[in-house]
Parts: sequence; C-alpha cells; structure tokens
Amino acid sequence: MKLSLGFSPCPNDTFIFDALIHHKIDTEGLEFEVFFDDVETLNQKAFRGELDITKLSFHAFAYVHGQYALLDSGSALGFGVGPLLICHNESLAANKDHLSPVLKVGIPGRYTTANFLLGIAFPHLTNKQEMVFSEIESALLEDTIDLGLIIHENRFTYADKGLHKVIDLGNYWEEKTGCAIPLGGIVVNRRLDQETKEKVNRLVRKSVEFAFANPKSGIEFIRQHAQEMSEEVMYRHIELYVNKYSIELGMEGRKAIDVLFEMARKKGLIPVAEQDIYLTSPVL
Repeated sequence: MKLSLGFSPCPNDTFIFDALIHHKIDTEGLEFEVFFDDVETLNQKAFRGELDITKLSFHAFAYVHGQYALLDSGSALGFGVGPLLICHNESLAANKDHLSPVLKVGIPGRYTTANFLLGIAFPHLTNKQEMVFSEIESALLEDTIDLGLIIHENRFTYADKGLHKVIDLGNYWEEKTGCAIPLGGIVVNRRLDQETKEKVNRLVRKSVEFAFANPKSGIEFIRQHAQEMSEEVMYRHIELYVNKYSIELGMEGRKAIDVLFEMARKKGLIPVAEQDIYLTSPVL
C-alpha cells in the first residue's frame, strides 16, 4: 500500500522520517509518496484532506481533528523551543510592553501554533502579513514589516543578521502554564482502516528511534533539504525539536496539548464547536 506523506524540509522532520522513507526500518509493506512543504502549506493541505499522513501545527489540528487522528509519535513539543518575536528596530525590543497595534507583523501562517501564541501574548497585534517562514528575516531587514514571528532554524540565525529579540513566546507559554509548548504533530487520515493507522504510528516511532540510535545516518538527506544551514546548526535544530515527546507523547505531552486547546477556546481562538479535543484518552 502506498500512502501520501507530508512534512517540512526542516532538519527535525527529515531527521525523524529519514529511516521510514528510505527503508532503513521494515515498513511492513507500506510505501510513501513524500511531499515537502512549509508548515502552513501542510496545514492548508490538511484542511482539504489531501494527505494520508502529514505534519501540521497543533493550532491547525483543532480544525481537522474530525478528519485526522493524532499519532502518539513524531510530535514536536518541548521546553525552550517556542517561536520568537523579533524586530530590526532595537527600540521596539526595549519597549515590548508598549507595542503599538499599528505595527505590521510578519507571521509564518495564520494557523501556525506560533501565531496562536502571539494572539495570547499580544492580542492587540492584529496587523499581520502571512509569509513563508524563511522570508521573515529578510522582510525585517528591508523594513517592509516591523515585527517578525520566527520559527525553526531562524532562532539560531536572527542575531547574526543584526535583528533583536522582543520576546520568546515559548518562555511566555512555559511561565504561564508550566507545560511543554506543543508546536506540531503528525496526524493520519481517519479514512484509513484502524490496522493501517496503528501501523503508521508504530513505524513513525521506529523511525524516530532509529534516528536517535544512528544520528548521522541521515546526514546527507538532512543536508539536502536544509538550505544553506551548517551541520552545527542542523544538529542544534534537531536537538531542540526532537526529544522524548517525538518518541511518545505520554500523559505529560497530551496534557500540554489539552491545555493549549482549553486556552484557545477561552480566548476565542478556535471554534466553540471544537470542545471535544482532549487527548488524555488514547490518541488513535
């Protein structure tokens, strides 16, 4: 059976899926047609139900949980891994508690968890421009936006480009909730039979475990999709986003996601109809 699989070209995703798509583990008869896209494109594909398996933002999952089931493996949660709000004008960083609502903010997508956190911390910042995440730093340097919401490897590169941190939204979340920040997960289309869904979850876990046991095995594949990133930055990126929650969410990981959705409902950031998204029961 061939299944469509979507994930980002970022090192954490290519690290996780290398063993799976290159048959370094037994895939139990499954083949995969792979689509590489930025996270917001993957979110939109999930809204349309295009893929059998896909990475997506947890914010977006709130809108598609009726169509997709969350896997217990492959997720990106953690401490110190959240998105950063940055600027070019250093005076904005010095006055983060008085940011004007007229400021234009570049965001990596409406349905990203990063944008959800921005809405919690700075609900008055509504003048937003959606951009591909990798273009936000350049837009700041060209002064076409005032603030930028960065994710992925950009957290390792912005300072070298003369940009300044306004706030670490991951730290903001951790101080507010005490939970790991849920960024993205791997979901499987509910139209697949239960046996296949369970097999996919099992294989993703095996792929993550293989990657941890053989961290250099996928280096060429990871480098191929990492743009101009150095190997040091690639592995810093992987160490930040791939951890115990990527092997298994566990009760701690599921609780963090539940807290995210509960806060989203209270803030009016997801539809009221989505009140039944609780993960303390089995994921699949």
